[in-house]
Amino acid sequence: MEIGERPWGKYEVFIVDDGYKVKRITVIPGGRLSLQSHKHRAEHWVVVTGTAKITVGDVISSVAAGKSVYIPLGAVHRLENETDKHIVMIEVQQGDYLDEDDILRYEDVYGRS
Repeated sequence: MEIGERPWGKYEVFIVDDGYKVKRITVIPGGRLSLQSHKHRAEHWVVVTGTAKITVGDVISSVAAGKSVYIPLGAVHRLENETDKHIVMIEVQQGDYLDEDDILRYEDVYGRS
């Protein structure tokens, strides 16, 4: 299993197959993913614990456990944890290229480009 540590938490890859990948993403209290988009994949996020602040385009939503958000190919998006508990979500990626370098960052509080 691939595990990636990030300043906002970690991800664990469970399944990689032709055209899709499934990850569990854990975001620590105060953590926020970069404002980003992808050229080669769409994503579906299912929040399984906690309540996430999720931005997709110009829409900002509070997404509680049991709810989900679809992120179309090319959409600018971000997840933030403004709570004092970990957020866990399942991410399903679909596309023709699913590697970690398919991230175009617009803003990142951790100074990544």
